[in-house]
Amino acid sequence: MAWIRTIPDDQWDGGLEPLATMVRDRTTGRIDNIMQIHSLNPASLLAHNTLYKSAMAGTATLRKVDRELIAYVVSQANDCHY
Repeated sequence: MAWIRTIPDDQWDGGLEPLATMVRDRTTGRIDNIMQIHSLNPASLLAHNTLYKSAMAGTATLRKVDRELIAYVVSQANDCHY
């Protein structure tokens, strides 16, 4: 597994603070590692989150649960553990 330096989420202040609010899981209060790796580049965090929200908003033809299942199957096919 790769090691990527990050700023711990309890130290996200300044420009990262509003982004933390956007990406923090409302249930667990955590920030997923996949988002945490962007902590040194807030612009990439915003871009990643925008892309994710756009992909998950989708169209009226697929429900969110269907999009999540598709993402899960693609991750499994790619041997991605995220």
